[in-house]
Amino acid sequence: MSSFTNARRAAARLAAVAWLGAAAPASASFLSGEALDTAATVMSWFVVCVVPIVVIVLFWLVHVMPEKIAEKRHHPQKDAIHTLCLLSLVFGGLLWPIAWLWAYTKPIGYRLAYGTDKHDDYYTGMGEKAKSGSLLDEDIVHLRHELDAMAAKGTLPTALRSLRNELDALQIAPADGVKVGDA
Repeated sequence: MSSFTNARRAAARLAAVAWLGAAAPASASFLSGEALDTAATVMSWFVVCVVPIVVIVLFWLVHVMPEKIAEKRHHPQKDAIHTLCLLSLVFGGLLWPIAWLWAYTKPIGYRLAYGTDKHDDYYTGMGEKAKSGSLLDEDIVHLRHELDAMAAKGTLPTALRSLRNELDALQIAPADGVKVGDA
């Protein structure tokens, strides 16, 4: 039985050698000669010129994301977040996580101190919507209450004070069962 297994092993080895001998010669590239040199030159110029530009643009886009998030969320400290994003670009991204976290935080202490947790641009934009008539009456009343809360804290800027006076001049239809003086 051992001679039979030895014969099988010898036949398998012979078949493997024949299979390896029948293989086509290997080629490292589908290009050869001058075409290979040209392709390598084009690829090297692409890597040297385009890749750094793409990396710099992506680095910049990632580092201004906290600023965009703060702007979208009407963060009251969006100008400081913008400054931190610029500093993060200068310091190689070390401050970026702080800017990211700051953009997503709800400034509770800011609301206690100033009576609001939104940037002044939010109120200016809402005032423009109210003047154009695209804001609901309930939203106008809510905007008035927020501006009044800021005025009570003594932190209402002059532009928002004039906006508050303009909101008083708007005619709002009273809700059902509410008198005009109750709003």
